[in-house]
Amino acid sequence: MISLSPTDLALAALLVLLDAGVSIALRLKLHRQLLWAAARMVVQLIAVGFILRFIFALNNPLATLAIVLVMGAIAAREIAARPVRKFKGLAGLSISGATVALATIVTAGLALTTAIRPHPWYDPRYAVSLTGIILGSVLNSGSLTLDGIVGGVWRERSAIEAQLGLGVEFRIATRPLLREAIRRGLLPIINQMSAAGLITLPGIMTGQIIAGMDPVEAVKYQILLMFLLAGASGVAALSVAELSLRHLTDPRQRLRLDRLT
Repeated sequence: MISLSPTDLALAALLVLLDAGVSIALRLKLHRQLLWAAARMVVQLIAVGFILRFIFALNNPLATLAIVLVMGAIAAREIAARPVRKFKGLAGLSISGATVALATIVTAGLALTTAIRPHPWYDPRYAVSLTGIILGSVLNSGSLTLDGIVGGVWRERSAIEAQLGLGVEFRIATRPLLREAIRRGLLPIINQMSAAGLITLPGIMTGQIIAGMDPVEAVKYQILLMFLLAGASGVAALSVAELSLRHLTDPRQRLRLDRLT
């Protein structure tokens, strides 16, 4: 493994400064955001690196569970906070939390108990790393789907209420929005799988090759991960869409826009 020095990272950071210079020259007004995002990214990753080193050294199931729960809670909060119009109270957080839990347990549990099978099964080097990758896909798919549902219902509220007034069931009146929101949530992973190998070399595969793994073995791991991410995206999109629509109606089949901010 090639060890990187602070000088190596500083030289790479010059590219960020180049982007900031372009922003200033073209008056894009993005240089402050860009530099702040870069600084925040460095601090966050360094902190996570030391935390993971500590967790890996402990090799304790409770410590592994704790870090996974923290990661999941942050992902759930981010999903609930992304839409322009949000659910009132804790409803949005409950929906996103249930979505994150279901998608992570299904996909990470399948990988850890079948394909990867680490010893012990809670080995944080595998469990935490795998959960982190899956949560990124769940966050992306869940937030896009939730925004599509909430925004779509608000945009089409008149048409939905007209159908409800004619006796159409709520689930039927909102079926087109459900399909469109799930489609929107799945597009990123579809594009990612379509481009893998032909246009891009995925990050996990590239990292393993740089670390010295045989390219064919690295490809196997990448294929497994892409399938897991696809499954996680599908579960997240379907779960957040169904739970959101259920919260936007009541037993009387009314459209409850009063539950949105």
